[in-house]
Amino acid sequence: MGLGVLAYAILKNMNPTRLTIIVPAYNEERTISDIVARLRETCPFAQLILVDDGSHDQTLRMLREKAGPGDIVLTKPNEGKGSAVRMGYAHATGVYTIVQDADLEYNPEEIPAVLEMAERQELPAVFGSRRIHDERKYAHIKYYLGGRLLTGIFNLLYGTHLTDQPNCYKMVLTCVIKTLPLRENSFAFDAELAAMLARRKIPIAEFPTSYNPRTVEEGKKIGWKDWFRAVWVFVRVKIKRN
Repeated sequence: MGLGVLAYAILKNMNPTRLTIIVPAYNEERTISDIVARLRETCPFAQLILVDDGSHDQTLRMLREKAGPGDIVLTKPNEGKGSAVRMGYAHATGVYTIVQDADLEYNPEEIPAVLEMAERQELPAVFGSRRIHDERKYAHIKYYLGGRLLTGIFNLLYGTHLTDQPNCYKMVLTCVIKTLPLRENSFAFDAELAAMLARRKIPIAEFPTSYNPRTVEEGKKIGWKDWFRAVWVFVRVKIKRN
């Protein structure tokens, strides 16, 4: 999966963009302007796809105001983060694609370093990890323990050695993403992406990332139902016959 796949991904695009960044957003008017500005400053070379997931606040208006000439702004009824990301995947043209949450939990200034590692080592997939440097920031201990347990279950099922499976940053060759039959609409799309890559034996490298968690009161939306859904997705993808 090295140079051959990377060369194929570049040659497949007549005017190759190094990276596509998808920003799914649902009621994120407090942070969306900041995140778009930081992405444009940090990754001026990237294609930005901004997807409003049926927000009830001013998110869509702000996305349209902040979008640059080359950005794509999409909107759809509210169905979940996974549905928004999948819509973004359909429009991605970069050699690699990554998702940036619309909140400020993950630092977009780290994306260029992840891309540099992926390109330099000719990697098909690079996941962020808060555990390589033992980052122990969390809104509540249950999120920290839940993430560690989820990673352990994933590694047990797929024979991998990831340290932070739930990490938002998953940079993957776009030509690979477009071959995956992703269907999850909820937060479990993230688990589905990881599971499908592992099931196909696609190597997954990791890169240390930082984390600035927010609380439920501040807008954190993921919960224990999402945790159990992720486990079910791991199992579903693992036992799928084709």
